[in-house]
Amino acid sequence: MPVLAVCWIAVLALVLRFGGEAPAVFVPFPPADLLASLPDAAVTSVSPILLTLRSDTPDLTQRLYAAGAWLVLPAGLEGCIPGAP
Repeated sequence: MPVLAVCWIAVLALVLRFGGEAPAVFVPFPPADLLASLPDAAVTSVSPILLTLRSDTPDLTQRLYAAGAWLVLPAGLEGCIPGAP
């Protein structure tokens, strides 16, 4: 089961990195100075281990990696069926 979870996280990260889109993104264990280099990103949630960001720019994922994030995952996805709860 842990291998399946790691594989799923890897697939999500790779799809987002190479062209996928999401309404927001999660950055686990964000570097302390991450937000200083992203003035147009809005913080929607923050905790000691997770940061959730939203931005209207299409290259947010690439800019997060360039700013020092080691992993960026999609957040706010609706699921497979549009409009499903």
